[in-house]
Amino acid sequence: MGPSVLFIHPDLGIGGAERLVVDAALALKSRGCQVQVWTAHYDVNHCFSETLDSGIPIRCCGDWLPRSIFGRFLALCAYIRMLFLAFYIVFLSGEHFDVVFCDQISACIPIFKLTRNRKRVLFYCHFPDQLLTPRISLVKKIYRAPIDWLEEMTTGMADCILVNSHFTAQIFKETFTSLYHIKPDVLYPSLNVSNFQSCAAFDGLAGLVPTKRKIVFLSINRYERKKNLKLALESLSTLRDKVGLQDWEKIHLVLAGGYDDRVRENVEYYQELNKLAIKYDITNHVSFLRSFSDKQKLNLLHNCTCILYTPSNEHFGIVPVEAMYMYCPVIAVNSGGPLESVVDNVTGFLCAPTHEAFSDAMEKFVKNPTLRTTMGKSGHGRVMEKFSSEAFSNQLYHYICKLVEWK
Repeated sequence: MGPSVLFIHPDLGIGGAERLVVDAALALKSRGCQVQVWTAHYDVNHCFSETLDSGIPIRCCGDWLPRSIFGRFLALCAYIRMLFLAFYIVFLSGEHFDVVFCDQISACIPIFKLTRNRKRVLFYCHFPDQLLTPRISLVKKIYRAPIDWLEEMTTGMADCILVNSHFTAQIFKETFTSLYHIKPDVLYPSLNVSNFQSCAAFDGLAGLVPTKRKIVFLSINRYERKKNLKLALESLSTLRDKVGLQDWEKIHLVLAGGYDDRVRENVEYYQELNKLAIKYDITNHVSFLRSFSDKQKLNLLHNCTCILYTPSNEHFGIVPVEAMYMYCPVIAVNSGGPLESVVDNVTGFLCAPTHEAFSDAMEKFVKNPTLRTTMGKSGHGRVMEKFSSEAFSNQLYHYICKLVEWK
């Protein structure tokens, strides 16, 4: 029997961070580890399917605590929820474990480190939390100052720190200046290939995309402003002016994204994007899809022409890797994680975050339909070489075992 690992995560919904936590838990379980996941929020109707049938215990505690105070203080509330969750695990749950796998919020690490039976902690840094929100006012700067200090101080208390890309490693170094002596290791998120082999047949896009639309661009991202989904709409509008009417009638865009009614930004941004589509007069060429299933995602990736990945400075971005595994080329912004996953002019195109650059790349797929096949094959090969679940599992298991040996 392998080491016992407890995962602690703020909200086990649907997103890149949650995807990694689930994949990490499954990887360690496959290596013989005893695994359990604790979270402040878990909804069986808004989660990855593996959490329902993998046999990994999911424990939820502290969801009664507020997520915000009158729509504000989201970070403070998230920290309080995680601190409460950690206190409950250590002092009230009666659970026994060797290693804690913590991500996103490091504030809970001292609770595991300063108790009588100190625990080894592995912290996975998707991206420094303090960089995820702008300092738009003096009040915001004052409010964030102690939270930012706490993040840096508690991150440094972890026994092992991993990051999701070399890009994030550099940002880590530039942000947490007091942790200059720490060099985090890079552990790329992987693809659980079995999830992408579950569909023996694909249904096509009938009901979502008009039958005559044979060139389908797809965006998969949460309905959040930082994901810059409006770039996809602007690029589609610009593309219309570059192609003839005959080609334009073949083109469609699907905006598929994680959506949660509890999150005000999701609701507001979804409405903004719909208004933007009306403004550009492209509503007949756009379909919006919210909180789709795993099967729907596979079907979309199988049938679309190309993925549009619009966030800038994305920490890693698992969607381009998923797309490439499904033989789907990627058009992504030329910054952040995609610089390490997408090979420009080979598995897709890396572009400046402008509608002109994106529409130029999109036009290439309109004018040369064979690109989908050639770039798709190259992308699949790259995923199998660089982002396999076996490599991820071996590396993560090595870190866990190393922590246990230190005890």
